[in-house]
Amino acid sequence: MLLDPIDAPAETTAEDLHLAYLEELAAVVSDVGVDEAADRTGIPADTLAALVAGEQPQLVLDDAAAILALTDDWPDADVVMLEIRDSIMLGMSSAVLDVDALERALDDGLDAKTIQQMIEGRRPLPLATYAAIALTIRRENDYA
Repeated sequence: MLLDPIDAPAETTAEDLHLAYLEELAAVVSDVGVDEAADRTGIPADTLAALVAGEQPQLVLDDAAAILALTDDWPDADVVMLEIRDSIMLGMSSAVLDVDALERALDDGLDAKTIQQMIEGRRPLPLATYAAIALTIRRENDYA
């Protein structure tokens, strides 16, 4: 999901991708149960309940990794985060994108320094922003 190739990137919006991520995360929480997911991830139960109810709570990438780690299909959250960061950096390298290019491409007012800090894990990376970054990389890189 977070690392899967993005099909038809030209026809996909960052919002579409963000919603797909939320739907997948909601399915995991629904399978595990809100209370157990809250206990195991540290994410507030009301946030997870809103996710399962189809709302769009403000999640960061670490939250998504913690939720995915609840399944047998994913490693623990720290490994998921490392894989995602590696994927971002490799995708940027092969697409010849730097954080300045991402700043110009993203429509959320973030500066290049903040984007770099988010990618490196020194600041929380909102899931919606990750969706925009992933989509930008994919649009610039046919191999991402």
